Amino acid sequence: MDREMNGAMPQKSNKKYKVLLVIESCNPELSSVPLVGYNFFKSIAQFANVHLVTHCRNRSALSRFGVASNVTYYEQTWLENVYYRIIRRLSTFRGQTVWPIRHLLQFPIYFFFDRFVSKTFSSSVKRGDYDLVHALTPIMPRYPYRILRFCRNGEHRTPFILGPVNGGVPFPEAFKRIGHKEFSYLNWLRRLGYWMIPGYRYTYLQADIILSGSTYTDTWLKSTFTGSADRMQIMYENGVPGYFYQNTERQERDSDKLRLLFLGRLEPYKGCDMLIEAIAGLTVSERQKIKLAVVGDGSQKAGLEAYVENSDLSDTVEFRGWIAHSEVRHEYAASDLFCFPSVREFGGAVVMEAMASGLPCIVVDNGGIGEYVTEDSGVKISPLGRTYVIEKLRQHIRRLANDRAQLGDLARCARVRSELFSWDRKSRELEEVYDRALVTCGGTGKLAPQSTY
Repeated sequence: MDREMNGAMPQKSNKKYKVLLVIESCNPELSSVPLVGYNFFKSIAQFANVHLVTHCRNRSALSRFGVASNVTYYEQTWLENVYYRIIRRLSTFRGQTVWPIRHLLQFPIYFFFDRFVSKTFSSSVKRGDYDLVHALTPIMPRYPYRILRFCRNGEHRTPFILGPVNGGVPFPEAFKRIGHKEFSYLNWLRRLGYWMIPGYRYTYLQADIILSGSTYTDTWLKSTFTGSADRMQIMYENGVPGYFYQNTERQERDSDKLRLLFLGRLEPYKGCDMLIEAIAGLTVSERQKIKLAVVGDGSQKAGLEAYVENSDLSDTVEFRGWIAHSEVRHEYAASDLFCFPSVREFGGAVVMEAMASGLPCIVVDNGGIGEYVTEDSGVKISPLGRTYVIEKLRQHIRRLANDRAQLGDLARCARVRSELFSWDRKSRELEEVYDRALVTCGGTGKLAPQSTY
């Protein structure tokens, strides 16, 4: 594993801030939110003296990645361990996680972490020992932070930055049936938090800057917390590590086939079934021009494998199973086109990574992935229904298999656009956010002009 992947953090000799960074999930060896948390920690540590507060479950991984000082761990009690095992059972139905219930029942666990942060650091924050307090993870925009009150009521007024927060993207109307399979009809539970979770409204009404991870979340927050719009800005929570930008050389070919890649969980809303069905609708001669690699695991895997076998697609579609995140760059390097027709994706880091690796992306235009991809760097399909998406997938795969020049143009544009998503760039943007927070703290709170995507 190279030095960057191994966690070594570039250092500036003159760091101008002392930051209390609250990241409950911060783990370089996991994926999704814990990895996002670690990448933010790593990016902020490039320009600031950081004291990290995180959960003890991250200790071993952080230690292996060289994080040995300036970190405080919350030690979970045996009772919380028992409670978590109980809620895992209560929020699982026929082997599937009921996420609205899981998120609701997990709040008491977060409550104890938040209380620990407040009790441990309230005095130092009130004294002004930190230039800023920045809190992120959980990513969902439904959690309060008690430490904010001490940022406001101490000897010094300390700027408080929240986010990026993201989530709540609805299923498209034409895919409500899939939404029901994901228990989206229980999403009304999150609205209870506005009134029932202590400190929730205070956090969002009083934070100096709120970073939103998508246009949808930004719009929702501005409509929910009226009067706060001038303190909000969009910053995608996902980013691309530098080693993906070294991944632009395609691996040696053993044929002239267009190599397609799907990478993600094999669940109904991710759309891998639509992709395979689109390929099944190609003619035999058209299928001979392509090869699809499916990387991932999930509840649909057995059914998809059976469909491929019964549809005589075994020579066209290959299932490679789950792989570690450190290995995904090799899959991008072995591919020409990334196909990710997820119908509800508020993040979607795989799309950013694919673009950085020089792959055009075909996505469904709903949520964050529809913001990452532009018309000149990939293909966006409107979420107008299953039949519509399948037909459009088929059309675009057929077109790009026959027009390698256009594929090359899209690939070059995807690579250029992906520079906007690098963690190095995000580090610079975060430094600008911190600058603005210190300038505006105690003033109107109105943000200066910001970088755009």
